Amino acid sequence: MLYPIFDYLDRVLDIPGTGVFRYISFRAGMAAVFSLIITITFGEAIINWIRRKQIGETVRDLGLEGQAQKKGTPTMGGLMMIAAILIPTLLFANLNNVYIILLLISTVWLGLIGFLDDYIKVFRKNKDGLKGRFKIIGQIGIGIIVGATLYYNDDVVIRKFSTPVSIEEGIVETPSFQDVKALRTTIPFVKNNELDYERVLGFMGESMVPVLYILVAIFIITAVSNGANITDGIDGLAAGTSAIIGLAIAIFAYLSGNAIFSQYLGIMYIPNSGELVIFSAAFIGACIGFLWYNAYPAQVFMGDTGSLMLGGVIAVLALTLRKELLIPITCGIFLIESVSVMLQVGYFKYTRKKYGEGRRIFLMSPLHHHYQKKGIPEAKIVTRFWIIGILLAVISLATLKLR
Repeated sequence: MLYPIFDYLDRVLDIPGTGVFRYISFRAGMAAVFSLIITITFGEAIINWIRRKQIGETVRDLGLEGQAQKKGTPTMGGLMMIAAILIPTLLFANLNNVYIILLLISTVWLGLIGFLDDYIKVFRKNKDGLKGRFKIIGQIGIGIIVGATLYYNDDVVIRKFSTPVSIEEGIVETPSFQDVKALRTTIPFVKNNELDYERVLGFMGESMVPVLYILVAIFIITAVSNGANITDGIDGLAAGTSAIIGLAIAIFAYLSGNAIFSQYLGIMYIPNSGELVIFSAAFIGACIGFLWYNAYPAQVFMGDTGSLMLGGVIAVLALTLRKELLIPITCGIFLIESVSVMLQVGYFKYTRKKYGEGRRIFLMSPLHHHYQKKGIPEAKIVTRFWIIGILLAVISLATLKLR
């Protein structure tokens, strides 16, 4: 909302100081600050309101240490995270940008799915929440929107320069370029690392390419959003991990949206994707601000309202920046947590069928509960997972040069 106003003040009225809004770094910094202010300043009031409405967490007895103390802790705190993402983005981002519009829709859409799940659990007293098939339908819906937009929208292009972009004596040389409507992604650790979806998926016919790509988008969004949901099991784990992932994605967005840096690093230059830095900054601020109240011992839980939104938004960011093949590394914590559940369930069913009784690989799944069962303090588990998350983020960023 503020961007067009200050752009007018700068370009038309030439008012000194208003040109600062043209800089992505300034607007990203303001988005992060506003996001932190919203969560930290208004967080306690929101938590008290949730408590008055008796929106408390119902905790199943899993035999974990400290579990009883969590009963009644306010949940649906993801609402404050959504507000802390949307408001700064609306204020400081260019709302005519296709990527910003797509991320705003994704945030609201996925947040609404999680909200319905939490609402049914809390107010309808149904511990199962929203039925799984309706969650999947909702995730498929946003997957179709994201996939179709990235495939069909004319503003989604890759810019190819005929001559290198360079800077000499403070003057930027503007070479000739061509905007290519090609759906490509980045293969990590590989030289000449662009993968053309149309070539890979074209074996089933040209008409099937958009359908198959949309299916890819659906799978990625569903997998990552559910991975974040599974990870949200102990205080501060999902929010802290998401903040780390968000920082890595913000760096990718800044580099991919800058012609000079993208040329230097040999990565795809995606015009207008730099605006995603503002969204990512608000996302990081919301996660860190939420940690103010969600760090052990938590005063509030994000619920599915927050966790499904966090994972889904990360997936959409990765898709828009052509970094979806990096998700297993960047979102490695989500992947490990999800795989631990699949292994546990699969092995239990297999051994029950073969031996007549189910056996387990882990003491409990997801993986963070396994370590809780081993007697490791909750705060230490979270800190160690964060450290692993930082390591994975660094490895992801290293793919910019390691090929």
